[in-house]
Amino acid sequence: ADYLDNGNNKMAIQQADKLLKKHKDLHCAKVLKAIGLQRTGKQDEAYALAQEVAALEPTDDNSLQALTILYREMHRPELVTKLYEAAVKKVPNSEEYHSHLFMAYARVGEYKKMQQAGMALYKIVPKNPYYFWSVMSLIMQSISAQDENLSKTMFLPLAERMVEKMVKEDKIEAEAEVELYYMILERLEKYKEALDVVRGKLGEKLTSELQSRENKCMAMYKKLHRWPECNALARRLLLKNSDDWQFYITYFDSVFQLIDESWTPPAEEEHSLEGEVHCSIEQAVNFIEERITEESKSSRPLRGPYLAKLELIRRLRHRGCNDEYKLGDPEELMFQYFKKFGDKPCCFTDLKVFVDLLPPSQYTKFIRQLLDVIPLAAAAENEVALPGDIKALQQHLCVVQLSRLLGIYHAMEKKQKLAVVRELMLRYRHGLEFGKSCLKTELQFSDYYCLLAVHLLLDLWLEGEEAAVWQCLTLLEEGLSHSPSNAQFKLLLIRIYCRLGAFEPVSELYSSLDAKHIQHDTIGYLLTRYAGSLGHYAAASQSCNFALRFFHSNQKDTSEYIIQAYKYGAFEKIPEFIAFRNRLNSSLHFAQVRTERMLLDLLLEANISTSLEESIKSMSLSPEEDDIPWKDLRDNRDLTVLFSWDPKDRDISEEHRKLSLEEETLWLRIRSLTLRLVSGLPTLGHTIQPKNSEKTAENGVSSKIDTIRALLQQLEAAVDSGKKFLEQKIQYPVLGPPPTRMAGFFSNGSCQCQTSLFYLVSDIYELDTNGLEDSAETQERIGNSFKSSVERLTDLFNKCKGDLIEVRDGTLKTHPNLLENLVFFVETISIALWVSSYCDSVLRPFKSNLQKKKKKKKESSVAMPPVFTHFLDYVTELQTLTSNVIDHIKGLEIILTALKLEELSLKDTLLLQEEKKFTKTVQGKVQSSYHHSVQEIGELLKKRLDTIKKLKI
Repeated sequence: ADYLDNGNNKMAIQQADKLLKKHKDLHCAKVLKAIGLQRTGKQDEAYALAQEVAALEPTDDNSLQALTILYREMHRPELVTKLYEAAVKKVPNSEEYHSHLFMAYARVGEYKKMQQAGMALYKIVPKNPYYFWSVMSLIMQSISAQDENLSKTMFLPLAERMVEKMVKEDKIEAEAEVELYYMILERLEKYKEALDVVRGKLGEKLTSELQSRENKCMAMYKKLHRWPECNALARRLLLKNSDDWQFYITYFDSVFQLIDESWTPPAEEEHSLEGEVHCSIEQAVNFIEERITEESKSSRPLRGPYLAKLELIRRLRHRGCNDEYKLGDPEELMFQYFKKFGDKPCCFTDLKVFVDLLPPSQYTKFIRQLLDVIPLAAAAENEVALPGDIKALQQHLCVVQLSRLLGIYHAMEKKQKLAVVRELMLRYRHGLEFGKSCLKTELQFSDYYCLLAVHLLLDLWLEGEEAAVWQCLTLLEEGLSHSPSNAQFKLLLIRIYCRLGAFEPVSELYSSLDAKHIQHDTIGYLLTRYAGSLGHYAAASQSCNFALRFFHSNQKDTSEYIIQAYKYGAFEKIPEFIAFRNRLNSSLHFAQVRTERMLLDLLLEANISTSLEESIKSMSLSPEEDDIPWKDLRDNRDLTVLFSWDPKDRDISEEHRKLSLEEETLWLRIRSLTLRLVSGLPTLGHTIQPKNSEKTAENGVSSKIDTIRALLQQLEAAVDSGKKFLEQKIQYPVLGPPPTRMAGFFSNGSCQCQTSLFYLVSDIYELDTNGLEDSAETQERIGNSFKSSVERLTDLFNKCKGDLIEVRDGTLKTHPNLLENLVFFVETISIALWVSSYCDSVLRPFKSNLQKKKKKKKESSVAMPPVFTHFLDYVTELQTLTSNVIDHIKGLEIILTALKLEELSLKDTLLLQEEKKFTKTVQGKVQSSYHHSVQEIGELLKKRLDTIKKLKI
């Protein structure tokens, strides 16, 4: 066992063998040996050995524990349940084995059996947690039941009765049990009863979370539309803590609800269960003013009351009745707020929400007013006035961010913009002085100046200023050198390098972000969208692996979380974990990465290192199966991960999100159908049949061709939808979601080329089943398909020609679309070759039969059917074309190596000396990335060329 713990598996196997020689029935040694075998990749031997022990139904703890570990490593949790079912039969009173059995069921989600196991446990050892495990399993049955009616009429009422029994017998001990009761009543929509539980004696147990009781009461009051109670409770909680924002929102919501219902407090008795109620705007205004007065006496400044006042103004304006309540001018209030909190980084995000209260005509005046109160000092008359300490720097930064948000920078001319960029960079470099003592992991105080400067340059780049994008990269690389853990710098660098077609620097940047757990799903798209499409195949494989490893481990990990939740009685977390797991399983990104990863593997291996058939088998792919949950696809991407200070009209909108999801789904459908069509090629394998026999339908092959034809129709439909979508010519914001590869796929002709190749398969199949006689028409059709296929591939190659990087007027310009076209070319020619090897497998037997006939008849001139010459010509042309592309790529490599970037006269004399060194680095990175892309594409094409040479009939 020690050897296994240290990862020395071979030694562990040897030691186990020694033990087994002496005691050949030592179960535990056998299992430990099996674990060693499993870890050295001998899965089948390990499984056989384990089953040998399991068949004996062991009851010793060591063997059971060891088998559990082994089965977990094999990803076969269902075998653990069988193991403990047997153990419990033999040792019926063991609390330990019963609880292991319960947990084993929890791992595989057998809720009904969990319920029974929980009750069996409670009978042996009447402990409360076991009873409630059983109750929770009923709730899980209700959640997982497809039929809502069933869960409302059977599972939940049963769970409710079980808890009520314990309540009547006064056996409720723990907070978790009350939580569970509340959960059941809430799911049954018995809000009144749930409220009584929380407010009653049982509610006193709810102590672990702050304000747990109050929050639960509030939730029930809202469900029951009891606005007086909502209002009174929110008021009471705000008196206790006037900084708790959620209660301001509830307070305002309820006040306006009561006004709309014209509710009046009863004359005699209490206003409500929770005490005094405010039901008029005057009361609300006074209440907020009182909070502000109170705040001025408090020891530390609180933001809540001031922001509540702005929130109230906004709501009153919305109702069209602001002016009669003298709450003050929003501009003045925001100015006062800035004076009080301007040196806090949160000041900008607080005010961002309320800027629409300002009239646009006042924007510049407002910004000037803020600038006037910041203590800045200039060294000489014409120089920029700089802050003397971090507080002043924060205040100034806040104003700069507000200027960007109010669109003041957007309205400027190019010259002004460049001047602002210079000023911001000057401030950035000056601010670095304040952060000299910062650790490597801390951000510099002035980092946002640098980011804002880059945003301004991005505006210029989008307006057609080519040099601006290189300056963006230069400034970001400089920023990163001072602040190596600034994620925003890295994310923006990733986006810009990808837009320029350079993937190489991106892998390193992404791995330095050190994305954790769920981030592989939320920000992974930044990497996987460009990985394969820019020709870095090895890096693409790796980035897909990162993501897939997370998605696959999610299954296993979630089961462990659920088990911990049972052990510690955190019942309300269990449905959350399950929902989390489902959300990840139906993640759009997961489906995309799975599909692209398989296409990539086929591209790199099929018919090169292994046959297409073996590759497809090892991925357990089949054309009939579709494992993508189209109806439930969830877009978990975080599209706002890049900071943006853009005004609302330029920022990413809800509409953009919807469109991006639609586009991603359409593209995923096209890719997934392509993958399934390729996986169908080997299933059409050549079966020798008597000609025109009726048996073809029975042996299943003809149903395979039907599958292929059906998939082709679906592909046509998906392509049509894709084209319709692209007609809308959608432009996403530059920092919004990246567009898919769909537009390029259609415009460069790959799409038509790939589709027609799949149609060709259908014709060849027909030739195969009907034989060569009387097939002149089919043969001609096939010949024409071969011709047009070569023409289309040649067209596609022509769209790949041109310089990838060119120097224009002293600045670099990259052409990432040419690179993407090259990548599509490689993929399309690979499909052409897979289809050709299917043709080859059909035509070869025909040819040998003809040659046999020729020998029999001793005739020298049995006419060869035209299809053979067509095919030979086709293969020869494919070979020539591929050789041409390889030569073209060699040419590109030579040009890329010869590009002397040093000689680029960086005309922008504004560049300082230290900036020049970063510019060199950046341009070097882009050049090297393109060079590697071209090399990898060239290598792959050479391997493909070798496979063409084998296709001579």
